[in-house]
Amino acid sequence: MKPLKLGFIGGGIRSAVGNTHRIASQMDNRWIVEAGCFSKNNDINIETANEYRVDNKRVYNSWEGFLEGEKGKLDAVCILTPTDIHSEMVVRALDLGYAVICEKALSSTLEEAGKIANAVKRNKGFLAVTYNYTGYPILRELRNMIRNGKLGRINQIHIEMPQEGFLRLDRKGQVFKPQNWRLKDGNIPTISLDLGVHLHHLVYFLTEEKPLEVVADQCTYGHFDVIDNVMCLARYTGGLRSQIWYSKSALGHRNGLRVRIYGEEGSAEWYQMYPEELKFYDNLGRTETLDRSNSVLVDEPRYNRFKSGHPAGFIEAFANHYYDIAESLIEFNKSGAYQSSFVFNERVGIEGLKMLEAVSISSRDRKWVNILDI
Repeated sequence: MKPLKLGFIGGGIRSAVGNTHRIASQMDNRWIVEAGCFSKNNDINIETANEYRVDNKRVYNSWEGFLEGEKGKLDAVCILTPTDIHSEMVVRALDLGYAVICEKALSSTLEEAGKIANAVKRNKGFLAVTYNYTGYPILRELRNMIRNGKLGRINQIHIEMPQEGFLRLDRKGQVFKPQNWRLKDGNIPTISLDLGVHLHHLVYFLTEEKPLEVVADQCTYGHFDVIDNVMCLARYTGGLRSQIWYSKSALGHRNGLRVRIYGEEGSAEWYQMYPEELKFYDNLGRTETLDRSNSVLVDEPRYNRFKSGHPAGFIEAFANHYYDIAESLIEFNKSGAYQSSFVFNERVGIEGLKMLEAVSISSRDRKWVNILDI
């Protein structure tokens, strides 16, 4: 099957995620990046095109010009700009008939997310939001175990993503300077849009339970005048309780994503630093370590690009996610709809934004906040 044609808005070689998206999207030959407006800096724009092997004739100085110039030539456009400018680009792309892939978070406010949802509806459009951690095969294995009842009824999830970037110094003792857009907070702090969305989504992905109310605390420990540490207790449908922590001021953690999930008959633990291992504990006191050599999902070829013992990681997980988006878009183009457990639309993005706004309100007002009231 010929690869689908993809264009980027943002994602230049100086960005945090651009080259990762490019490599992941093309790893399984399901996509090819053919055009873009990669940066508002023309030199970086051209340099990126050369690095990505994109014809300079299909490189644009403005995102508006890109959308107009590439209309009818691409299968999808990928929005990789800072979160606070997603909305206008996503809406315009949908109105021009593009299928849209949007880097998380969907937007920085609920109002903007509502405009995106309206654009999807009026255009009967395709929109996928990238939550790349769901591409890890072992997390998909854990999801499968939960659905098959191996852990019994789930009652607790403890999930965290601590990082150290806002407090750590470089080798010369100097402060690392993040990108400017990461140093501005709105009603929902940027750390929540950056890290919190992943944790909300992973709980949903594993359990399909919805958050009902939260009590939370937000604070600043690092070198910059923005929120960089968030702790939250959340109550979900189905009687589930969750403890959530994400931080950019936790020294010793490069990206300490960890999931611990507890049921009535068993529990499981996954740590991203050891992405191919899942620890399982049952109610008889037994411990089991699952990996690709003994998991249920081994008959899916893309989960086994390498033999067991040759670890796959972040980019391979992202590639799994892009593979699923391609499959869903092909199905959508044929029938106007798609069925996938691994592709996520604006509804999930909006639910996450509501929860994160409730977290911010709870911290400010020092009380439990009902998400349904947001």
